[in-house]
Amino acid sequence: MSERIGAPGSGISRRDFVKASGLGGTLALAGCTAPGSPKESVGTATNANAASSDLPTTSPPEVVDVDERGGEVTLSSVPARHDAHPGDSMGGPVELPQVWAFKADDGNPSVPGPILRTTEGEDMEVTLDNTDGMRPHTIHFHAVSKKWEDDGVPTTTGVRVDPGDSHTYTIPADVPGTHLYHCHYQTHRHIDMGMYGIFRVDPKGYEPADKEYFMTLKEWDSRLNRQMAGMDATYNPRNRNPDTFTINGKSAPHTLHPEQGSPVIVEQGDTVRIHMVNAGYMDHPMHIHNHRYQVTHKDGGEIPDVARHEQDVCSVPPAGRRTIEFTADADPGIYLMHCHKVNHAMNGTAYPGGMVTGLVYKEAMGTDIFKQLMEYAGYEG
Repeated sequence: MSERIGAPGSGISRRDFVKASGLGGTLALAGCTAPGSPKESVGTATNANAASSDLPTTSPPEVVDVDERGGEVTLSSVPARHDAHPGDSMGGPVELPQVWAFKADDGNPSVPGPILRTTEGEDMEVTLDNTDGMRPHTIHFHAVSKKWEDDGVPTTTGVRVDPGDSHTYTIPADVPGTHLYHCHYQTHRHIDMGMYGIFRVDPKGYEPADKEYFMTLKEWDSRLNRQMAGMDATYNPRNRNPDTFTINGKSAPHTLHPEQGSPVIVEQGDTVRIHMVNAGYMDHPMHIHNHRYQVTHKDGGEIPDVARHEQDVCSVPPAGRRTIEFTADADPGIYLMHCHKVNHAMNGTAYPGGMVTGLVYKEAMGTDIFKQLMEYAGYEG
């Protein structure tokens, strides 16, 4: 169990969260339906549970400090069940009966995969262990300059990691910034089954913000996941019709779950830095209520000061990365952060849901509305 609360990153301590929120005990109210939100399930959750009962359930993505592991990490893929929002509030449950989840070493499988973090100038030895796998895989790392055979594309390098095999990629950390990694074998299917994650290279002398978080955006057509689970579904990538929208693998209101979701938890006066990555195939304009921010980095490149400006929405294209920075200087409260394609902020026909999370001031955690949001999110204390 993590000792930090909130989205992957710095967060606040569990002790501080309990002290600020007063939610140390069990709420025993999880599963309430939000006012105005019809109680309807996305997909076929009952059949999904039956089809995937023998699979492990994914965990939230962990931040893996590769430097602390001597520059080495092993990734493998595990079939798993993924609960984007397991509760029945706000159009839930939202479930993907089968995903192919990455895990690092002996960690838990997660969607997105583990956040691999290293430092500029270091090399990573990333071993793709497919000895227990069921299908071929590869790993492709964006941005960094690597040797040809380490590019992760089987058709152009001749390197494919078949079931029963493993392969080690040497990945130089020579481009500071926030990047994407993913399987590049049958890419259109394997990314949509969950084989993606964030690769972060901290520049030399990096100074973190007071609060720093990672967010991976993704839309899903659950027909593929149901088809791969052996259910009665037919999927055509040429006729992709997303029905599930997630931040760090979760759909609202489960995005607000302090342990499994990705609330951005701040204190008045904090400097806040959020690294956003789009692992999907659609553009996602991300908006934060009541705050203005600057986009400081784009696709691993630093934006000069003279080119920056204050804004409250920025689009993150497929495979794109954006780092935003702002000061938590608003009236302490709870503010939405969401994709402004409003149909992406839904679970089925229920609104709100989907690609929505919250910017939560620690000072607002003791309020009744925060406790109500925790009920919707399924947090039981």
